[in-house]
Amino acid sequence: MSAAARAPSTAHHGSIWAATAPPGPACPKLEASVEADAVVIGAGFTGLSTALNLRKSGVDVAVVEAAEPGWGASGRNNGQVIPTLSRPDPDDIEAKHGEAGERFVALLRDCASILFDTVREHAIVAEAEQTGWVQPAHSPGRIAISERRVRQWSKRGAPVELLSRAQASEMLGSDAWHGGFWNRTGGHVNPLALARGLAHAVVEAGGRIFAQSPALSFSRVGDQWLVRTPAGQVRARALVLATNAYTGEFAPALAPRIAREVVPVLSWQMATLPLPDAVRATVIPGRQAMSDTHGDLHFARYDARNRLVTGGAIIVPFNQAERLKAMIGERLKRLWPQIGEVRFDHVWNGYVGMTDDFLPRFHRLGPDAWAWAGCNGRAVGLSVALGGEFAKAVRGVPENELALPFTEPAPLPLHSLARRVAPLMLLRYRQLDRREFRAG
Repeated sequence: MSAAARAPSTAHHGSIWAATAPPGPACPKLEASVEADAVVIGAGFTGLSTALNLRKSGVDVAVVEAAEPGWGASGRNNGQVIPTLSRPDPDDIEAKHGEAGERFVALLRDCASILFDTVREHAIVAEAEQTGWVQPAHSPGRIAISERRVRQWSKRGAPVELLSRAQASEMLGSDAWHGGFWNRTGGHVNPLALARGLAHAVVEAGGRIFAQSPALSFSRVGDQWLVRTPAGQVRARALVLATNAYTGEFAPALAPRIAREVVPVLSWQMATLPLPDAVRATVIPGRQAMSDTHGDLHFARYDARNRLVTGGAIIVPFNQAERLKAMIGERLKRLWPQIGEVRFDHVWNGYVGMTDDFLPRFHRLGPDAWAWAGCNGRAVGLSVALGGEFAKAVRGVPENELALPFTEPAPLPLHSLARRVAPLMLLRYRQLDRREFRAG
């Protein structure tokens, strides 16, 4: 079977983002042999941010994308800009990676501000709202998580705050939570609009983006990297692989060891009809992004039309969209009774690249070549910030100055089985969610 036959459809997904985002730039297919100083595989947040930062330094860059800019995970997520990882905290990261971990923690601390500063600098129309990100605790014992995060991030200079139950209730318009963690630099965006806006900025700065041109392979030829696509190729001194959860989807032979160290997990998103002004004023009135401490995550944020954009997970692959509408509708009414009956008119999904320890992976592929994978649900802010680091690497900044804790690829044993059974982890998360947390 050919790679093209295995590849997923590149049709637009039915998200609220696809329905509302401004169009991206016209990007031709790669149908010739071209040369550049750097080639980037993948036109998501990391790839586009890398290309944009390289063009700011005058580096000639070509981007090859299997579909269109923002088609994959970058344009399908909830759009929350979160300056933390999902599970590991700063102490965990630094204990594992030492000085490189310290630099990565600093980048993580600043990643939301880097994203919003980039939006402002390039006047990207992306519904960007830097209203903060709050992680409320869903049980009294989970406050220990909030306290730990406030303590550790405060030591690193992050603008974080511990919320009491009364403060969380006022901020969220609900008594469902018991306090929480608030980071003022977070917020939310229309992620597809952001990706397309970054693509426009790359093209306007003189970068080249080739769409509908999946990278089938990359190899070292002499002192250059050669990236082959179905109808063309790029030769370049440096290479950045930025395909994350979709690394093995279009071309299984592209980077199999990296593809097998992450498990692509389907994440469902959905948007309500616009809430009436009176209701909107009582449900997350400050328009913060919110995702709580459930393993079966409860999350929500507004879009520019006052829709609540939320989502959920489901195990059995049968009539998922309709079942999710009922399940998440009941959840929203439980959290915010003032909403009343809930109607959704957009339901969509995309992959999240999960690792076994919830830490991202950064790799050297060879001379002047790098890759990363494993967003673990924190890709929006982090990915844009990583583009600046990969651009530094391409320009020759020493490794001991990069916020990239490199490791060797470590494919998961029985990866195909792990991918099939990953949805069943939801049962375990729901079981843990019902238990009280005990600080140890």
